Amino acid sequence: MPRATNAPARKQRRKKLFKLTKGYWGRKKNVYKLAKNQLEKSLQYAYRDRRNRKREFRRLWILRINAAARQHGMKYSQFIRGLKLSGIDLNRKVLADIAVNKPEAFAKLVEEARKALGIAS
Repeated sequence: MPRATNAPARKQRRKKLFKLTKGYWGRKKNVYKLAKNQLEKSLQYAYRDRRNRKREFRRLWILRINAAARQHGMKYSQFIRGLKLSGIDLNRKVLADIAVNKPEAFAKLVEEARKALGIAS
């Protein structure tokens, strides 16, 4: 009896993998063994970096808020504390957007934070 190899399924598996590795550099895009290893590694990076992206954006927002707060003579930590005490509940993403696009509105937020902390302007 002849040996069965299930060639169509094997070809489909490889075709699917090569479709995913399109655009990779060198043999990683067209040699099955290398492509399989690289795809696995790429998926690990993608998983890890979906989480890291959230951290990076939060860092960026905090930097922007800090820079804007310091222009008004206040530290980031004081500003956030003042907002909490005054009952203004805005997240860092929104605060950073306000700081960049609407400086006059951010100045009012700084004043509210100052009042809540009891700091004279």
